[in-house]
Amino acid sequence: MKPSSILVTGGAGYIGSHVVLQLRARGERVVVLDDLSRGFRQAVLDTPLVVGQVGDRETVLNVMREHDVDTVMHFAAFTIVPESVSEPLKYYGNNTCSTRALLESCLEGGVKNFVFSSTAAVYGIPAEGVAAEDTPTAPINPYGTSKLMSEWMLRDVSGASTLKHVALRYFNVAGSDSQGRVGQATPKATLLIKVACEHVIGKRPQVAIYGSDYATPDGTGVRDYIHVEDLATAHLDALDYLRGGGASTVLNVGYGHGYSVREVLQSVERVSGQRLNIREEPRRPGDPPALVARAERIRRELGWKPRLDDLDTIVRTALAWEERLQRAPWS
Repeated sequence: MKPSSILVTGGAGYIGSHVVLQLRARGERVVVLDDLSRGFRQAVLDTPLVVGQVGDRETVLNVMREHDVDTVMHFAAFTIVPESVSEPLKYYGNNTCSTRALLESCLEGGVKNFVFSSTAAVYGIPAEGVAAEDTPTAPINPYGTSKLMSEWMLRDVSGASTLKHVALRYFNVAGSDSQGRVGQATPKATLLIKVACEHVIGKRPQVAIYGSDYATPDGTGVRDYIHVEDLATAHLDALDYLRGGGASTVLNVGYGHGYSVREVLQSVERVSGQRLNIREEPRRPGDPPALVARAERIRRELGWKPRLDDLDTIVRTALAWEERLQRAPWS
């Protein structure tokens, strides 16, 4: 009997591809399912890739049977907050309805463990700008709501079946693989550090600050930026936790401290040695003033130990990736 596999949905995307790298590095059997609408075939390297939709139950079940899947790591989702505000049904359809179909496939396919890519956007605008796992959830945009609805489904499915899960609520993910193998290549990306690094290499004429009148120390939004490699490690820790008999749970993934938009842009200038062309714009809909993690629980329950908690390191790897993409673009 061959060993079981891990199905990584959205594994050709930014975060999923970093998790696949770490899973493969420790000898796990992995298969990726991605429709390549926002992911890239190059990102999976030599990992088996099935091009298809998460909501296509026949495709998913065939993959599960062929590869003896007992664990699913679910990343496939749309993630752009302003787009979710303007096109809410697109997000409820792709993020929530497709997750429901995937969970049906998991139950039919006998999947034991499920690690879910959730988001700090489920908290909305928490008091004092800091969120712990027991902070009330009150998303202010359809993206956050679509993820919260998926968390609810997971909670109820785990309560009614043998499927166990960990939902990881990410804060602001940034940076790139330290070896330059994969990174974020999404066109028209909205993540601040990527946008600023694209500006540095001449891909964008300027970088914008959206909102400079928040009730924060310098008037700009404050976020908890986490390096994508530390985030990926949290997924492997979650898998080990579930395999060890851990109960279903929800955990924040962040460093527990924040940087303002201006501080991030200062880091980009420092790392690149270039002055940025910065313009100030009105606030964007769906953006909270501050959002920082209380993240003690993931360290305690999973033994997660981040290695790259340094803003300049995050920026340095992000900039190195943009320079690589400039030399050899992904398509």
